[in-house]
Amino acid sequence: MKTKILMAAATLAAALASPALAADPTGLWQTPTNGGQVRIARCGQALCGTLVTSNHIRADANARDEHNRNAELRGRTLRNLPMLTGFTGGPTEWRGGSVYNPADGGTYRGTITMQNDNTLRLRGCIVAPLCKTQTWTRIQ
Repeated sequence: MKTKILMAAATLAAALASPALAADPTGLWQTPTNGGQVRIARCGQALCGTLVTSNHIRADANARDEHNRNAELRGRTLRNLPMLTGFTGGPTEWRGGSVYNPADGGTYRGTITMQNDNTLRLRGCIVAPLCKTQTWTRIQ
């Protein structure tokens, strides 16, 4: 009996000392700019994200990627535009990916960090320390 109590106490202590499992970054996220919503999904071993909607898309369902630095890509629609590609790692931080910003047509090196189940921090850098960080909130 004493052994069972000690085992239960040890198990409880280990569970309390272990860090909580990280939240799953897949899902629909609200960005803080332009009313953007991005769906993050698994793409093989990496994370990727596509633009679902934004103020520009709501105003014009056929809004184009007109600021893209590559003139050949300016004709693609903003809806379902790939914005996040190639992020690997986890369970709380993904690195080595690219962040595309349709507002300026630039692609930046990025990091995704889960703050909690419903909040992530996206950081995009031209070259460190020239970085911009946004906090995104989970919609679903």
